[in-house]
Amino acid sequence: MPDITRAERAKENFLNGYNCAQAVAVTFADLIGMDEKTAARLTSGFGGGVGRMREVCGSVSGMAFIMSALYGYDDPKECEGKAELYSEIQKLAEEFRCENGSVVCRELLGLSPMSAPSPVPEERTKQYYKKRPCTELVEMSASILEKYINERQS
Repeated sequence: MPDITRAERAKENFLNGYNCAQAVAVTFADLIGMDEKTAARLTSGFGGGVGRMREVCGSVSGMAFIMSALYGYDDPKECEGKAELYSEIQKLAEEFRCENGSVVCRELLGLSPMSAPSPVPEERTKQYYKKRPCTELVEMSASILEKYINERQS
């Protein structure tokens, strides 16, 4: 099998049934020293804009999860580290927003802000994938994150 980009792998992960946050996190699990199963479990509640509430896009949450694991802080008094991490996550989210017009799941899906979110996920059918931009959004988040990581390492 030819090598594929992390963005392509994230897209495949989503097509294989992972939610949007999981699809991104699992793709980068190796970089944070975590097995895929643990990464999937820890990000399972972030899909559908956090618990399918249609808030922040899960693929953006997946980026934030990986950024936290790679560059986060653990001292609650470390204001500088907190500000630096938040700044970098905001830059990645802004790049996503510039490409898509929003980081909010319901807006990306064209849903009414008044519609009550259901906790029940839709069945993954061909129609599901046709009507949703999620596959492309997951791929884009992984691409943005991979580019950032590569630039930071060089």
